[in-house]
Amino acid sequence: MMKREPDNRQFGVEPVIYTDETEELDLRAWLQVLIKRRKILFACVGAAVFFALVFVFKATPKYKAAGTLMIEEESSRILSIEDEFGYRQSRADIRFFNTQLELLKTNALVERVARKLDLLNHPLFSAKNSDAEKTAKPANPYSLLVKDLQRNLDVSPVRDTRLVEVSYTSPDPAFSSLLVNTLSQEFVDFYIEKKYQTTQQASKFLEEQIADLRERLSVKEAELQEYSKEKDLYFLSEQESASVGKFADVNAAYTQAQIERIKAESNYRQLRNLKVDALPQFINNAILQDLKTEYVKLKNDYEEKRKIFKPDYPDMVQLLGRLDSMRAELENEITKAVDAAETEFRTALNKELSLKQLLDQQKEEVALMNSNAIIYNNLKIEVENNRKLLISLEERQKETLVSARLGELKTSNISIINPAEPPLNPVYPKKKLTLILALIVGLFIGGGLCFVLDYLDNTVKGPEDVERLARLPSLGVIPYLPHDGQRKFRHRGSYYRNRHGGDGKEVKNIELVNHLFPEFSLSEDYRTVRTSILLSSAGRSPKSIVVTSALPKDGKTVTVSNLAVAFAQLKKKVLVVDSDMRKPKQQQIFKVQAAAGLSSYLTGKASLYDCIHETNIQGVSLIPCGPVPPNPAELLDSRPMQELVDAVKGRFDVVLFDTPPVLAVVDSVIVSAMVEATILVVYPGKTKEDTFCNAVEELRKGNIKIIGTVFNGMSLEKNGYYTGRYYRGYYWSNTEEGRDEEQKRVKIVIKGSSRPRVNGSD
Repeated sequence: MMKREPDNRQFGVEPVIYTDETEELDLRAWLQVLIKRRKILFACVGAAVFFALVFVFKATPKYKAAGTLMIEEESSRILSIEDEFGYRQSRADIRFFNTQLELLKTNALVERVARKLDLLNHPLFSAKNSDAEKTAKPANPYSLLVKDLQRNLDVSPVRDTRLVEVSYTSPDPAFSSLLVNTLSQEFVDFYIEKKYQTTQQASKFLEEQIADLRERLSVKEAELQEYSKEKDLYFLSEQESASVGKFADVNAAYTQAQIERIKAESNYRQLRNLKVDALPQFINNAILQDLKTEYVKLKNDYEEKRKIFKPDYPDMVQLLGRLDSMRAELENEITKAVDAAETEFRTALNKELSLKQLLDQQKEEVALMNSNAIIYNNLKIEVENNRKLLISLEERQKETLVSARLGELKTSNISIINPAEPPLNPVYPKKKLTLILALIVGLFIGGGLCFVLDYLDNTVKGPEDVERLARLPSLGVIPYLPHDGQRKFRHRGSYYRNRHGGDGKEVKNIELVNHLFPEFSLSEDYRTVRTSILLSSAGRSPKSIVVTSALPKDGKTVTVSNLAVAFAQLKKKVLVVDSDMRKPKQQQIFKVQAAAGLSSYLTGKASLYDCIHETNIQGVSLIPCGPVPPNPAELLDSRPMQELVDAVKGRFDVVLFDTPPVLAVVDSVIVSAMVEATILVVYPGKTKEDTFCNAVEELRKGNIKIIGTVFNGMSLEKNGYYTGRYYRGYYWSNTEEGRDEEQKRVKIVIKGSSRPRVNGSD
């Protein structure tokens, strides 16, 4: 998830920028968010499931009964405009089918069902009807009932079939099936009645039209006969009269004469322009074609021999004579052919002119005849149309009579295939589906709310946040101990197997817990912090340490007291200096009765020896706060305070300073500048990121060495940090041998190891 990153440049740390390209999908981080806020998730899921359960058990169950009808095309049809004019739409059957579907839901049909079942007095509708009558008082008492029925009625076609499913939903399963069956039967009856009524009306209409048409037909036929006699019009056939036939013959002869004249003229023009030396390859005249062939042969023979013999050679002279004779004969035949072609052309032309004169005369006769036949033809066409219409109407009348007889037999193209039966299970509410959807919706809303709250939560939650915000290592994590003690201290895994202290008493106070209950798991956490402090620097571990926090009530005072006990368990001489002169508490924790303290020494009223008091814990000494001064910052920022720090470092192995919060007063910054290391206590889930960053900034402004952070009061399950992730998990023994072994191991690491500082600590 994208997190808001504070600008840490002011205290020497470059901000870490997370982008969509570099951020990997961390499912475990998402899971930790859900686990941390699982109460919200469970609450949303529980609420959604609870309301779903209330709904499914409070809702009135409804039952859906369904029946199946089959709607076929009509086998016999009455007179239609499409049939009469030859027009039929390709989707007429689809329109017919859709019309039947709409008829099933019409007000008229539903009202017929309501009246037949007397639904005004039915228990399911009587209460509604009485209320509606009081408020609206409609003219038709069934109008509101019909609308109610239509809302719960469903008509749906079965795809790629002629089947239709009719269903109705109501709280009464028996009534649902009864209404579907009644509606289906009423629809069949309604269609038969409508069809029979329409057929009867069509039959009566056809009778009237046929009678009128017969009368008009007889009148028109009489007019046609009378007009034919008056104009002396005699027909050879239904299409032609005598004049028309004669005109057609003359017109055909004239056309043929034109063809012959054109052919003769073409032949004449071809022969008229012929020359002996320029004859075409093909000639229509057979004689000319033969002569041409022989002439060309002699001419070619003469030309071949001319290449060998001289012109005066006897054979050449003889051959030339034959060639001249053939040429003269060819010219003579061409002249004869031209004369014959000219005669043929003149004859064809005269014939054409004669037929044209005859055709013109015949045109005048036909025109005169057509002027008289126009009215006749109109009368004839009208008579023929009336006769055809009469025949068609008579055929339709026969069909309507047959349909009327079938109507009396109650036949229909709509049939009931599957009658509706009372359903056994309700269709509403769907309990399983509703609960599953409620679970999904609850998970979705709860998960979304968890991520939204996690995004809006800008508090420090764990070591990763500290590393990301300030590049500081985590020295350890102290789990949360409720105010009512160990009984509500939730544990996970074998790490929290010790529910009680060593003496079997209930753990109710975290102060000095590792002294009172050394085998308790929380004590081991403080020893883990102690070990991290010893390993925080290469070579010698820090001796003077300030423990502070960003804000009050983060647990710094408890951390100091328990760390003092933890170091004393390694047989070290430990001094606790309560330098919190605002709200001192170490004297109360260690139960030391003393008047002289730090303020007494800094004001010169007591010596250092008088201010150091032994506690009831072996190896732990305390310099209490002493009388609370009016000017703590001036006392702490003094030479005597620096001398005290230098002096106690020489007499004790570890000196722990309890200071006020960093952001509350400047005391902790003053004291931290005098010691070797500073530890910042963080309360996860409470300390905000900006607050933490500001505290680190204040400390780093004074070039203070922060060796790490301690997370106090962390709810491991809530924050998603489990023991195996941040704890070494070794078991500590309270025996003398166990303490010696741990001290030996720490000494080896401190003196002999060259490993760098943990997690890049300062």
